[in-house]
Amino acid sequence: MSELTDDDFMAEAMVEAKKAAQMGEVPVGAVLVLDGEIIARGHNQPISQHDPSAHAEIVTMRMAAKQRENYRLNETTLYVTLEPCTMCAGAIAIARIGRVVFAAEDQKGGALVNGVRFFEQSTCHHRPEISSGAAKEEAAGLLRDFFKARR
Repeated sequence: MSELTDDDFMAEAMVEAKKAAQMGEVPVGAVLVLDGEIIARGHNQPISQHDPSAHAEIVTMRMAAKQRENYRLNETTLYVTLEPCTMCAGAIAIARIGRVVFAAEDQKGGALVNGVRFFEQSTCHHRPEISSGAAKEEAAGLLRDFFKARR
């Protein structure tokens, strides 16, 4: 059996993003991986859950933390279709996620390579490895199409 790649896991995050779009939510999806296996998955749900914190990353981390009965998610990799915002970056740091892979950059709301660059701040107590670009065009296209249909 071959090892799954970043592209494979990002494809699973894209499945979640498409679920969000079908629900009328901003199409962002995430999966959390430990030792080459997906341990949790989620998509944006702020509208349907009436919860401003129900971003794909938060939903996914909550699921994993409950399953593991531990809020620390050390040595995991979070795959997300859009660059995480400041709220999600804070949760990623608290959870001690080891690596974050995101698809599309978010010029307005992103907090990893745009905006506040959360993990570059001297006060940040945990800095995961950051990678980007896997499925970038597909994720960006899904978001563009979603917002274009609402204008």
